[in-house]
Amino acid sequence: MNTEPNSLEPEPELVALSPQERFQFSCGPGISCFNHCCQDLIQALTPYNVLGLRRHLKLAWPHFLEQHAVLYAGPDTGLPVVSLRFAPSRGRRCPFVTPQGCSVYSARPTSCRLYPVARALQRSRQDGRLSEHFALVKEAHCRGFGHGPAMTVHEWIDGQGAREGLEASDRLMELIALKNRLRPGRLAPEEEQWVVMAFYDLELLKQEAAAGRLKGLAAQPPSSLPDAGDDYAWLNWGLAWLQRALFGEAR
Repeated sequence: MNTEPNSLEPEPELVALSPQERFQFSCGPGISCFNHCCQDLIQALTPYNVLGLRRHLKLAWPHFLEQHAVLYAGPDTGLPVVSLRFAPSRGRRCPFVTPQGCSVYSARPTSCRLYPVARALQRSRQDGRLSEHFALVKEAHCRGFGHGPAMTVHEWIDGQGAREGLEASDRLMELIALKNRLRPGRLAPEEEQWVVMAFYDLELLKQEAAAGRLKGLAAQPPSSLPDAGDDYAWLNWGLAWLQRALFGEAR
């Protein structure tokens, strides 16, 4: 089987999947298309995923960006977005893929954990509640279906360790929805730097919070801030601060 990237490959088929339905899927060295889906794509990362990779690699934000990622303004949100750098010199493969598989498997992004499941959220216009919708992504090259135990989508999510990443993505989407409603388009340069700091540069966020240099906050006593070693708590704290700094108390 040819596993080289093929620009003529047809668009993936999306097959709606109810939470109760079971499917079979497995990926590994024994599957003929192993590693094919780790190349020739745009792999955007959530702040949660960036943090997981940085901690796994023991890299500060500036070094992670320099070595593995690119930062740009999202076309739909105007917010800073991070994507992994898929260099042409490596055949546009993920910087972490090896012939043996993913070298950062325990810290792999949520979208990698979910594959071949796609998930979308829909907000009710009547009561504002969010509902989940799922589909299987079936690509022409993929030979993973029909292997492994049969499971539901929620069993798959839990088995892949994707639940926390999805919850973090949902919190981020709430902020993005608020931004699109109240502040569409690009932010001011200073505000974009706030977003980069709150999303990705948690070391700088900690310093600025402790020194009282964040908009709307005086110097904070240590007891009012997350524990210095709890980066995930700092990520949530930074998102809450960013919402207040950009939108006041808007909901």
